[in-house]
Amino acid sequence: MPSDREEITRQIRKAAEDLGFAPVGICSAVEPPHFSFFVEWLEKGFHGEMKYLERRREAYAHPRSVLEGVRTIVMLGFPYRTVEPSPSAVGKGRISRYAWGKDYHDLIRSKLKSLGQTVKELCPGSETRGVVDTAPLLEREFAQLAGLGWIGKNTLLINPRLGSWLFLAALLTTADLVVDRPFEANHCGTCTACLRACPTGALVAPYVLDARRCLSYLTIELRGPIPQEWRSSVDDWFFGCDICQEVCPWNRRAPVSGEPSLMPRWGTHVELIELFQWSDEQFRSAFRDMPLWRAKRRGLLRNAAIVLGNQRCREAVPALTRGLEDSDPVVREACGWALVEIATEEAVSAVRARMDSDPDPWVREQLSRHLDRIMQITACHDGAEEPRPPGSGSWKSRENT
Repeated sequence: MPSDREEITRQIRKAAEDLGFAPVGICSAVEPPHFSFFVEWLEKGFHGEMKYLERRREAYAHPRSVLEGVRTIVMLGFPYRTVEPSPSAVGKGRISRYAWGKDYHDLIRSKLKSLGQTVKELCPGSETRGVVDTAPLLEREFAQLAGLGWIGKNTLLINPRLGSWLFLAALLTTADLVVDRPFEANHCGTCTACLRACPTGALVAPYVLDARRCLSYLTIELRGPIPQEWRSSVDDWFFGCDICQEVCPWNRRAPVSGEPSLMPRWGTHVELIELFQWSDEQFRSAFRDMPLWRAKRRGLLRNAAIVLGNQRCREAVPALTRGLEDSDPVVREACGWALVEIATEEAVSAVRARMDSDPDPWVREQLSRHLDRIMQITACHDGAEEPRPPGSGSWKSRENT
């Protein structure tokens, strides 16, 4: 005969599953087992410009920083694998799967609110707080403690049945619930597919991510220009990156989610050239309720320019030339870089014309460097069969004509 505590826990678990959460697990609210590793990670500067992590460092040491008096945490996964990405094409930029549809924060918060109400009804006098990657809580650590899966070499939580295509959320409560056994196994084995596939080497060691190199960080969290050394690695990723998940064997059979709000709103790729004709209001209207809006207009246009440059997209030259007149210096510089990469006479002439007239000294300096670079490469090309100048080759072995 189950005790009241066990029955209450069972009902809470069922309520979470009825809301679409899977997997569901419960753990005690304790200090995260690897908090010291998180501190070391911060001290190495691997968080880059995500200064909020540093500011809240001590708050991550215990869940009581999120909810005073917390006793247990209901850890929740929410699958987001929907359709498969469409093939890449010149002029289009790829979007990470999680950002195809509605902002998952809005979707999951409403479900957490409903689950929290259930807990309060079953446990009178209890308090709850639902969070989805916005509070100082090391979700993956608690997910493992709650039995949801293990933390893989790509630093993501992997569930043996659902893979890693999961949003993680937590409902903290002062109620005393029955906890699950931690997930103690690690099924990565000798596989290093994620480390080998990362185009920037952001996975500097198994289970260690240098976010400063990660394409998701570079195209979303970074507010300034993308460093020159990583621009070609961006390839056609307009927003985020899924490479380390795409190559993970545990994702091959991950089930498909039928959640309508997570289905692609703009397809799995975005038409990039037209973005340079959009007004600020068009950007807000199109993206403000999607994860894409985290990069804001500046980041999206910067990313679009980098992708078009990587693709040597000649059809984008008029749009990128228009981008040289943009109000944002980061956008102007990225457009200049892209035009030099495309390297048609029209594209290079546009950069030359802008180089001396741009009002920002930094932009003028960068445009000059881009032009110097193409001149050096061209001179090398003229003298020997060395690397071809930007724009003279192909993107992914396809001639762009």
